[in-house]
Amino acid sequence: MQYNRDPNGKLTDLKFKNIDTGMGLERMAQILQKKQNNYETDLIFPIIQKICEIANIDYFSSDDKNKISLKIIGDHTRAVIHLISDGVAASNLGRGYILRRLIRRMVRHGRLLGITNEFLPHIATVGINLMQNNYPDLKNNNDLILNEIKIEEIRFRETLERGEKLLDELISSGQKLISGFKAFELYDTYGFPLELTVEIAEENSISVDVKGFEEEMNAQKERAKAASSNIDLTLEGSLEREIDLFNKTVFNGYKSLLSEAEIKGIFLDSTLVKQASEGQKVLIVLDQTTFYGESGGQVGDIGTIFSKDVEVLVDNVMRKKNVFLHYGTIKKGILTIGQKVKTNVSSSNRAKAAANHTATHLLQSALKSVVNESVGQKGSLVAFNKLRFDFNSSNPISKDQISKIETLVNSWIMENHALEIKNMSKSEALEKGAVAMFGEKYDDEVRVVNVPGVSMELCGGTHVKTTSELGSFKIISEEGISAGVRRIEALSGQSALDYFSDRNALVNQLSDLLKANPNQLFERVNNLQAELINKNKEIQKMKDEIAYFKYSSIKSSAEIVNSFSILVNQIDGLDGNSLQSAALNLTSHLGNKAIVILGGIPNPENRKLLFVVSLGDDAVKIGLHAGKLINEIARICSGGGGGKPNFAQAGAKDIDKLSDALDYAKNYLQKTLDSHSDK
Repeated sequence: MQYNRDPNGKLTDLKFKNIDTGMGLERMAQILQKKQNNYETDLIFPIIQKICEIANIDYFSSDDKNKISLKIIGDHTRAVIHLISDGVAASNLGRGYILRRLIRRMVRHGRLLGITNEFLPHIATVGINLMQNNYPDLKNNNDLILNEIKIEEIRFRETLERGEKLLDELISSGQKLISGFKAFELYDTYGFPLELTVEIAEENSISVDVKGFEEEMNAQKERAKAASSNIDLTLEGSLEREIDLFNKTVFNGYKSLLSEAEIKGIFLDSTLVKQASEGQKVLIVLDQTTFYGESGGQVGDIGTIFSKDVEVLVDNVMRKKNVFLHYGTIKKGILTIGQKVKTNVSSSNRAKAAANHTATHLLQSALKSVVNESVGQKGSLVAFNKLRFDFNSSNPISKDQISKIETLVNSWIMENHALEIKNMSKSEALEKGAVAMFGEKYDDEVRVVNVPGVSMELCGGTHVKTTSELGSFKIISEEGISAGVRRIEALSGQSALDYFSDRNALVNQLSDLLKANPNQLFERVNNLQAELINKNKEIQKMKDEIAYFKYSSIKSSAEIVNSFSILVNQIDGLDGNSLQSAALNLTSHLGNKAIVILGGIPNPENRKLLFVVSLGDDAVKIGLHAGKLINEIARICSGGGGGKPNFAQAGAKDIDKLSDALDYAKNYLQKTLDSHSDK
């Protein structure tokens, strides 16, 4: 700000210039629309009106507490739809955690307004409609946004009630401080963000031990680190400190796999040394290299570093601060600082990695085409034998979609597109439509890998010259790895051909086993399944008949105690379903005053016990509870179980104490019914 304008329009210099007035769009709208606050402008109020409609309340007649909840949901709605549209998926890390916190806070304030059903997709739709003209991506990603919000709301509602119950117990206990342990339990078990716990606690004039929470969080992280068995210690100690002594390694492996180099550093057990000899495992720093160092998801190259007198087998290459670290074993000679050597990358493995990296680019383009344009990379692995691609998606990829993706990628392979790889400024690359990984940092100059008409990405990895070099492409798995993130594993080139060959061999084996040609396998298996179902029905029928004969023989042994029919007996040789049927049939036969307790050994070889308790309606009315009773009985035999008041099941291990357990049941019932008679 520089001037002050008086009522006549005259401008005069301000005494203090360049002061931010905070007069943004929302505040300007508030003034022009003569509203009390930003939330009542047409930028947000339509969302609040929708919330009021769902909650069946009126905004202007609401108390301050309800208005705060309405404003929070209205404000967060706009943030949430933009975050999801920009490719953010709800998670427990980084920007994903911000999104999760916002959505869960919205759900919680909806509950404060009395909203018990799902409502976020309805208000998100209003938010999208309000802003889609100025932000067309909201319209394009409408389905993605609504689906992500719906899934996250459902997920939180599943644990919210249990978490709120625990929190209510803490609040009602009268304590004035929620411990860090309890706050962490709410976070770790029930998905309550710390900020939400603090907010609810403050509403009830209770403090939260935030420092204690952070200590619990750090302790969990330390436990996770201690549990990991794949910690790479080679970059610790001396290497970590001394890596800065080396100049940037020049990578010249895009066009050649063989070149000359000079040894600049040798590490043994992460300690810098002047020389190393045959048989020792070393880490080598060169002034230049043709070996690709692991980055961008692509694994490091393998091959040899050699001279007339020295040979080193390189099994991995890593990058650390732009220095390439070659891991290997000296097979011949003595390695010394300053020594002139040659680098020779394994051409076959480089070709496999290049094919898989190009296939990864094609896969991402196919996902955008088949699944949703908003699909973005969340991680990747480009190995010699396979590729793995992690991407944002709230729903599993269907079999039909997987088939379409494979067909699309293979069509691009068959079309034999020639790749175009150029270095250019980042701004130019983005203007041309190159895809950058969200959140990734790039230099001002970037390398652009372009498959004309198919894919254009910022990428420093190695690639094929034409798509036909991939040969073929096959997806072998698709799964969810975290909330809103899916993972595809796939094969290309020789790995794909090997996969098809293995599957063909398996089909041939099945054909021989089932005495059917490959085209008849489905029908043959279908018929076998139908036969198996029929045989199982026949077996179950026989089991039921055996069970009937066994329990029919003990019907008459029921004892009458104070008008109740008690039947406690051992029946062996029946599985769980049959024993359950026996108990229910006996209860039905004996009537409302029936008390049936059966125990037995289904199979003597397994040495396991089963118990069933079934009670008539009148037995339940006097206070007997099948679930509690069976737990006491099974405990005698080192077992446990539970169930409903009228029916329960349990398992146990100690078959030698079966008689003791049944005797306990008889005595317990005798005392209980005698006591009931006295009343």
